[in-house]
Amino acid sequence: MSQAVRCTILRGGTSKGVYLLENDLPQDPAERDRVILRIFGSPDKRQINGLGGADPLTSKVAVVGPSQRADADIEYTFGQVAIDHAKVYYKSLCGNITSGVGPFAINMGLVKAAEPVTAVRMYNRNTGKILTAEVPVKGGRFWEEGDYAIAGVPGTGSRINVDFSAAAGALTGKFLPTGRVKDSALVKGLGTLEISIVDMSTCQIFVRASDMGLQGTEMPADVDKDPALLARLEAIRAQGAYLAGLISDPEAAAESRNTPHLVLVSPARDYVTYLEQKRIAAADIDFTVRMMFMQIMHKTYAGTGSICTAIAALTPGTIANEFNFNFNQGKSQMVRLGHPGGVIEVEAALTEENGEYRPVRAAIGRTARQIMTGQVFI
Repeated sequence: MSQAVRCTILRGGTSKGVYLLENDLPQDPAERDRVILRIFGSPDKRQINGLGGADPLTSKVAVVGPSQRADADIEYTFGQVAIDHAKVYYKSLCGNITSGVGPFAINMGLVKAAEPVTAVRMYNRNTGKILTAEVPVKGGRFWEEGDYAIAGVPGTGSRINVDFSAAAGALTGKFLPTGRVKDSALVKGLGTLEISIVDMSTCQIFVRASDMGLQGTEMPADVDKDPALLARLEAIRAQGAYLAGLISDPEAAAESRNTPHLVLVSPARDYVTYLEQKRIAAADIDFTVRMMFMQIMHKTYAGTGSICTAIAALTPGTIANEFNFNFNQGKSQMVRLGHPGGVIEVEAALTEENGEYRPVRAAIGRTARQIMTGQVFI
């Protein structure tokens, strides 16, 4: 007889994930991963035998449980579930899935709800950082209804604010992993290329789209159909990952396929969105961004990625800072990123102390929707 495990499918931001209670899973890490892979139907490019949606944005898991820490209400682990091979990657943090952790914890009774907004302090085990989600509640449960819209998701919902300001150095231990705002990277097949590496809630490698012969307004279908371009972009990502200390050798990029992200940046330009064919005016964004995720272009933009990109944009000297941002000590600014699905805004603030920069505000607004709760058979 098949074993049943409680689960919730919940859309958080522009991703969709399976949310599980840690006490319902095996304690042994290898056995736990085997169960998770079975739940998702991996490895299989269609994930036909499980809950995965055959897309990196819908093949994500959050394992949530209570916390004994004085500074946290709950603890959780994020996993990027591979589609075509038997692997769950834990060396990253997903901001979109994170936005669903607070609602899930409230609905499952892990956190006591207090109307109208409950602040949920979440200890993320992937990074060892405390994040705070402000979750709308009503009648003791997460309240989904509202008029807040985010690019890449149909309709509206209530606004969940998630502050990542404590997540500097989440993956490498350093806000600037190499200690520099720019690096000259010797990339196989491309020569020397200027890049910036920033670690803020996730680690990202920034490169000018123009240095790759691109406009920066390309869409996923344009890039994903070009194997030679994908190979060049992955070579840059591998070199950046090596410089950041996340892989042992530039030839070993498979050690960390989901992080760091490679981000193509370019000046603000008019473009039409990938999903809804909506026109975005250059005046409505500060610059355009295109992010590579799991070796293809992200159809929208990662939540943690938007945090990292916005903070990088405020950091003097980075490639992302080349778009008319002025450093204002501790003052919050709205950074507007134009991505394939539309526009994402980040409230960001940075201070400088003894020659080092420190984020003091890094917040995004997300929506979430609980799609189902029940049992999944493994």
